[in-house]
Parts: sequence; structure tokens; C-alpha cells
Amino acid sequence: MSATPTPTAAQNAAYLMPRADWLARRQEAILEPDLPIIDPHHHLWDRPGWQYMLADLLADTNSGHNVKATVFVQCRAFHRAGGPEAMKPIGETEFANGVASMSASGVYGDRTQVNAGIVSHANLALGAAVQDVLEAHIRAGNGRFRGIRHIVAFDDDPLLNNPGNPAPPHMLMDAKFREGFAKLAPAGLSFEAWMYHPQLPEIIDLARAFPGTAIVLNHCGGPLGIGRWAGKRDEIFPGWAANIRELAKCPNVMVKVGGIGMRINGYDFHEKAEPPSSETLAAAWKPWMDTCIEAFGPSRSMFESNFPVDKGSYSYQVFWNACKILAKGASAAEKHDLFFGAANRFYRLGL
Repeated sequence: MSATPTPTAAQNAAYLMPRADWLARRQEAILEPDLPIIDPHHHLWDRPGWQYMLADLLADTNSGHNVKATVFVQCRAFHRAGGPEAMKPIGETEFANGVASMSASGVYGDRTQVNAGIVSHANLALGAAVQDVLEAHIRAGNGRFRGIRHIVAFDDDPLLNNPGNPAPPHMLMDAKFREGFAKLAPAGLSFEAWMYHPQLPEIIDLARAFPGTAIVLNHCGGPLGIGRWAGKRDEIFPGWAANIRELAKCPNVMVKVGGIGMRINGYDFHEKAEPPSSETLAAAWKPWMDTCIEAFGPSRSMFESNFPVDKGSYSYQVFWNACKILAKGASAAEKHDLFFGAANRFYRLGL
């Protein structure tokens, strides 16, 4: 496993860097260790000062929970260095499929099918011309390619905008973007919706305009907690919850429940002397995650790790324990959906 990374200034601004020695201070017994899990949202990358590759992911997935498969999601990993700009993201699918093939070989064990599904980027603002990019991704994915993530996260507060994923305001409403978006469903592809909570009305409008396109909302809809949103969690919650319930009325939309361990979410777990326990995480997240699951139902909700991005706040072991605490009152069938079934269906993994 890679050593604790050294953050660059740019990474420090956008991410909480994992600290292996700090994370190791919290060890917990695994709750419900036999419960099958598909982790539907993780990344792999090799960045200056921060590597999270197959060995690092396997160290997490093999740390006690029964992780049967994973879905790789776009993170600008290994874009092509040359060629047409629009085609550079094909390199990410080629990389992710190569890792999937390594995993499928059994050389690294057969417990987890890593990158069983792959989501990469295509610039949907290309309009109809994005068709060639989508077809190239499908070819590169060798049967594993499932969808596109075009990050549209934007806020009027510059502190909240990641320079690695710049987006103009109101991209989801742009006619050219929608022209490209219209190419997803005919290609059998889904859309990963990553934006911030003030933008939720825009994804509601998009989902209504394209009822035949499968959409999954990333990271509980991006509730913000720093910059101009710092200290306003109670003020934000009612409007966020109303938008989540409205979005859930769109049958083509599902939700990923997780991904709120980032700096932008405003929690201070990383500032404590000891890493948070699963009970602490579950208590902090309960209003947000319960609202998502109640709105969408377990059959359209999937717990997600968002590792290694969220690894700056807690370990993989503790995260999944927290999810199991949150699902404590669910039936066996509901738990199966939350941890496995919903992701299996959405990404058509056939497990």
C-alpha cells in the first residue's frame, strides 16, 4: 500500500489528504461481515504526491467487508497525452479496463471484481458530435463501459470550485449540453450527476426533460458546508430535502448515498485527534442519508465510498460500518438493495 501522501498546494485546496498513521488509530470490528457489497463509486489515480491504484484499493476492499465488485468513476485518470482534445478521456477508460482485466485474471485474488463497471468523461457540450467519443469509450471498455460523468459543480463562491473540474454556471440548462446529453440513452449509457445542492433544481429539470435517460445523483446531491455555506447546515437542509424529494419523483433517477466526507461538506472529522467512529459518522449523516433513502426508496439508493477522496476523513472499514448502522432498521431485502442490488441493476453488472 502506498505511503501517506504529501499534498501539493492545489490538492490541499480541493481535498483532504489521507493520513495512514491517523486512520490506523481507529480499528473496529466489522459489522455484518457477510453482507455482500458493490462499491458503486471509487476512483484510481497516480497524481503527484498521491497514488491510489489497484493495490491501494484492494487493501481497503480486503479490510473486512464483503465487497463483491466495484464501479470505477471518472476522475481524470490517465487521459491520453496527445490526439484530439475530445478523445483524450478515452485513455481513462482504457486504463480502467486494464485494471479490470488485471482483477479478472485472479492474480490479485477473486474476492472483488474491481472496475466491473466503468464511468468516464465525455464533453457533452460538444453536442451531437459527442457521439464519436461515446462510441470510442464503449469500444475501449470491452463490455464494461456504463456511463458518462460530466461534472457541472459550480458555486458563486470561488472557494468551492475545483480547478481540476471547472464548470460554467447552469451547464445542465445549456442547449448544446442537452444536445450531447440526448446521445446517452440511445447508446445505452447513463449519466452521473455531480453538482452542488443549489443546483438541484437544474438536475430536476434535466431529468424531466429526458425521462428515458438513466441518471444517478452523486454524493447525496452535494450539500455544501464551507465558504459562504459555512455554519448554515440547518438553514440549507429544508431546501435541499425538498429538492431531493422532488427529484425522487423522476423514476429515471437513482441516488448514491455517501460522498460527504469531503472538505466541501464542512465536517471537521479530520481535525480531531482521533479518527471518527462509525457511530459518530452515522449520527452526523443520518438526516441527509435517511432523507435520500426515504425519498428514493432502497431499490433506487446505493451506498458509495467515494474513495480515496473521502479517505481523508475516515477509513474504508469505518465507512461501511457507518452505512450498516444507518441501515439497521431495514429488512434483509432492503439491505440487499442498498448495499448490492440497486448498484447491480443500475450498472447492469449481472452479479
